[in-house]
Amino acid sequence: MPRLVSHPDEVRIISRRFGKGATDIDKYIELDGYKAVKLAIEKGADWIINEMKVSGLRGRGGAGFPTGLKWSFVPKQSDRPKYVLVNGDESEPATCKDHLIFLHDPHAMIEGTMIAGLAIGSKLGFIYLRGEYRYLLKIMEKAVADAYAKGFLGKDIFGSGIDFDIITQTGAGAYEVGEESALMESLEGKRGVPRIKPPFPAVVGLYGGPTVINNAETIASVPHIMLMGGEAYAKAGSERNGGTRLFGISGHVNNPGVYELPMGYNLKKAIYEVGGGVRGGRNLKAVVPGGSSTPVMLPEEIDVGMDFDQLGKAGSMLGSAGIVVIDDQTCMVEFALRTIAFYQHESCGWCIPCREGTDWLKKTITRVHAGGGVDKDLDNIRYLAENMLGRTFCPLGDAAAMPTIGFIKKFRHEFEDHLNGKPCPYAKHEEPALV
Repeated sequence: MPRLVSHPDEVRIISRRFGKGATDIDKYIELDGYKAVKLAIEKGADWIINEMKVSGLRGRGGAGFPTGLKWSFVPKQSDRPKYVLVNGDESEPATCKDHLIFLHDPHAMIEGTMIAGLAIGSKLGFIYLRGEYRYLLKIMEKAVADAYAKGFLGKDIFGSGIDFDIITQTGAGAYEVGEESALMESLEGKRGVPRIKPPFPAVVGLYGGPTVINNAETIASVPHIMLMGGEAYAKAGSERNGGTRLFGISGHVNNPGVYELPMGYNLKKAIYEVGGGVRGGRNLKAVVPGGSSTPVMLPEEIDVGMDFDQLGKAGSMLGSAGIVVIDDQTCMVEFALRTIAFYQHESCGWCIPCREGTDWLKKTITRVHAGGGVDKDLDNIRYLAENMLGRTFCPLGDAAAMPTIGFIKKFRHEFEDHLNGKPCPYAKHEEPALV
């Protein structure tokens, strides 16, 4: 379970109620809860979407698409019901930010869902949690029940004449349903595999109706934006990357935890000051900046701001903001193997490049790590990974290929050492680097 930690550089917006008993609805109300949705009802849909656009909030699930723009794509008129879907299927290795929101501030999830519904003209929202988060589902279900008991959900919310309902749902432990169209398939009672796009969810989504799908952290940010204003929220972050982000710092670091830092915060500073540096006095070898699907970075590359644009220019991605610190006693071939083994296991098998590609990558890297590889294996690994990019129905193929390419590109010498019969110098490492 992620630790509830703090650091002087944190800017508490999303996490300002953490540890203050806000799971209790009366305490949440005392801490300005449900004021934002009342304001949103008063101001109307156009005002909500405009504030979201001004805020610069970009999707916290990893894609980084502007939230206000995404909401504006939903047609104002539709002959089908519209839906809001909250993606809480947090399954990316090294990612544990949404967990803390569900644990400490579930009513923010409800309020954010309601505001999203007001923005697009929806009367029904779904909050979908990761299958392994069963204990968090109980917290979320109680929060929803309490909101109904207060009359905040259901018919005529806050005397506005508007109806809005929320349904909670949990998955069965499949990473794949974190992809938005696979999530809709799962909610409809089908096998959780991705849909072919177009059509896109904003036009044809859940049950064929226009649907907005947002990550849990994105939705939890919405009430705060309404209250503080989009412009003020934007100023809390960096250019084109408004607000703050819940960054998970894990791996070989002295102070692991989840910290709320401004978008654009320096990655090197996050590791050495917020995270307390590499544990055991060891040297830094590599950093995975945004969850296991993002390309690895070398120590000389980490003096960079943590937002979608700056990390993109640096050759990696912000992703889910799960920072993994890797020390100099880690075998990068083993790290690559553990990473691809995860994606091979979690591939839904729907499309050939992902199903076959992840399997062959795992087999080949396993052989290399065991010392039984041949020279052409390294070029084959990179060739195979590069040919998976952009050729799958969903981003899981890319998520497996991008880190693999990074490992080969930046640590090829370690792969070559394994090919040349040198024993892995880190075989007895006491812990895996990816935690």
